[in-house]
Amino acid sequence: MAKIRKTSSPHSTRVTRPLVEEPVVTAVTYDRNQAKVAIVGVPDAPGVAARIFGALANKNINVDMIIQSTARSGINDISFTIPRTNLKSAISVMGQVRQALGAKGVLKDSRIAKVSIVGIGMRSHSGVAARMFRALAKAKINIQMISTSEIKVSCVVDESRAVEAVRVLHREFGLGAKK
Repeated sequence: MAKIRKTSSPHSTRVTRPLVEEPVVTAVTYDRNQAKVAIVGVPDAPGVAARIFGALANKNINVDMIIQSTARSGINDISFTIPRTNLKSAISVMGQVRQALGAKGVLKDSRIAKVSIVGIGMRSHSGVAARMFRALAKAKINIQMISTSEIKVSCVVDESRAVEAVRVLHREFGLGAKK
């Protein structure tokens, strides 16, 4: 945090910064209560995403991460995460949507977890996501999905590797126990 100090001149001030900056990443979190659903082979057309997520909203299913692939020959795949407790209902809804849209299929995976790094310092520091991805890669933890915001980077990983991923990221960003 910067501090403003008066100088000898009555009309000027000096901004000083502390010698130790606050950490860029302040927390690592994870959520094992996640499931991944993908509706594959959907038409690349206006309103498709609205139909998919509107149908889920009508069943009170909250969606967390959403990934849409780049269209190939007018076709997209859309993947998303939901609370694991809503998986059965979401699969039923997506089956109906798949049929209505003429999509190729619906895939599911209930053995995932979301691992996130959080920190307001990410807004002004480049390369934080790259460090996260590199640390997970070094530990041979595969990333299935990625979502970002100004202050958070989240990755979907295999549930069996979630705790290890948290430990790896704690080490990478100097959080928790001393190295």
